[in-house]
Amino acid sequence: MFPTEAAGPALTGPAVGPWRMGIEENKDVVRGLVTECINPYRPDLLERFVGDDVRAHPGTPGTAPDTDGIGQLQDAVHRIRGTFPDLHIEFEQVIGEGDLVAARWTATGTHSGPLAGVPATGRAVRWSGTDVYRLVEGRIVEWWRNDDAVWLLHQVGRDLADDATGARRRTLAGEPRP
Repeated sequence: MFPTEAAGPALTGPAVGPWRMGIEENKDVVRGLVTECINPYRPDLLERFVGDDVRAHPGTPGTAPDTDGIGQLQDAVHRIRGTFPDLHIEFEQVIGEGDLVAARWTATGTHSGPLAGVPATGRAVRWSGTDVYRLVEGRIVEWWRNDDAVWLLHQVGRDLADDATGARRRTLAGEPRP
């Protein structure tokens, strides 16, 4: 049945169809990625949430290469789950605007595999971050990661701050020698 004048005024504006999703639907895609794919360790479901040519950027440019394509993203999921087999991510906030979704999250897990040169410690860890996702046609096509890797590494016994203490810290801060 088509709307008639008796059913109310005709809608105006651009047509919206299955190829275009609203902000709430985009937020649901991001939530689904974590609740249906990442937390239960189901990388086989990535195709439901991300585009074939997805690109994930590390939080600090130049610290690691981008992850290009769904195959590399699946490999990254396998690596992180090899390090934290009980990984669990909880969203603190999910905010959307246009084709972008930002999510502030907290992750927990047990350090059971190598991480940045640190062998498994068996320690329970907790860290947080904020990710931004760009979606096209209901799929994540770009993903900017930004997490507190320094705090995570500290929890497993690798303190990066040791390199910037004492004389080295003073040099980096531009302070005069004692």
